Amino acid sequence: MSEYKPKKLTTIYWPSGNFPDPDFFVSTGLGHFPLSPLSVLCLFWIPLSASDVPPDLQQASLILFKIRLPRLLGAALVGAALAASGAAYQGLFQNPLVSPDVLGVSAGDAFGAVLSLLLGLDTAALVIIAFLCGLGTALLVSFFARTVRAQVNLSLVLSGIMLGSLLSSATSLVKLVADPVIILSLGRLLAFRWRINILIMGEEEARTLGTCVPQSRALLILAATLATASSVAICGPVGWVGLVIPHFARMVAGSDFRILMPVSLLMGASFLMLVDDFSRLLTTSEIPIGILTSFVGVLVFLLLIYRGAVR
Repeated sequence: MSEYKPKKLTTIYWPSGNFPDPDFFVSTGLGHFPLSPLSVLCLFWIPLSASDVPPDLQQASLILFKIRLPRLLGAALVGAALAASGAAYQGLFQNPLVSPDVLGVSAGDAFGAVLSLLLGLDTAALVIIAFLCGLGTALLVSFFARTVRAQVNLSLVLSGIMLGSLLSSATSLVKLVADPVIILSLGRLLAFRWRINILIMGEEEARTLGTCVPQSRALLILAATLATASSVAICGPVGWVGLVIPHFARMVAGSDFRILMPVSLLMGASFLMLVDDFSRLLTTSEIPIGILTSFVGVLVFLLLIYRGAVR
C-alpha cells in the first residue's frame, strides 16, 4: 500500500476549517426577518458585556437567540454527523458508494423514530429505538452482502436500497398516525478515525498491527449508526449528505482518515447550513431541507460520475 502524504494544511484549511465561520455568521442574519451584520454583532456582544438589550433590538434578540441560532446549530450538527457517518461507512466497507441512505440506515432510523411516536414513548426512548432500528438495518445489509460472496460491493448497495425502500414504505404508513418530534443528541466518530485507516489495509495487516478487527468494526458501526439516528431524531431523514460530502472531503484532504474525518465534519456542517439558508429564502413558505439536499446531492454526484468518466 502506497504511503499517504498529507496535503498542506493551508490547502485544507480554507475549504473546510475556515469555511463554517463566515457561513455561520452570515446565516444568522438571513431569513424573512433579516438582521444586519452590525445588529448581529451587537446582540452577540450584549451577553458578554452583561448589559441589557436595547428596546429597539429586543425583537431581533428573540429571533436570533430563540429561533435562528438553535436552528443553525442543529443544521451544523446534523450535517457534521451525516458527513462523518458517510465517511466512516465508506472506509469501513471499502466502498465509495455507501452512505447512511444507501445502506438503509437512515430509513431504519426514521422507522424506529415514528414507531416510538406511535407507541407514545418519550424522546429518550425515541433515540434509542431509532438507533436500534438503524443498527439492525446496517447489520442485515452487511449480512446479506457477505452471504453473496461474488460482487460484495454491488450486493451491499442493492441490499441497502431494497431494505431502505421497504422501511421507507413502512415509515410512510406509520406517519399516517404519528406526528414528528424534535430532539437533540449526537454521537462522536472522531475518536475512531485511526481505526478506519488500519481497517482499510485489510484484515490480515490490521491483525498484525494489533487491532481486533471484529471489535473495531462493531464500534464503528455503532458510532456511525448512533450519529445517523441522532440526526434523524433532530430533523428527519436528510439524504445525500453522507454520500456526497465525503467525496468532496477526500478531494481536499486525501484518503487519510485522521484528516478526512474532521474535514468531512466541517464540510458537512457548512453544507447543511447553506442548504438551510436556501430553504428559508427561496420561497415565502419554507422548503423541507431534505428536498434541497436530494436535489443538490443528485446534481453533484452526477458531476462527480461525469468527471470520473472523463478521466
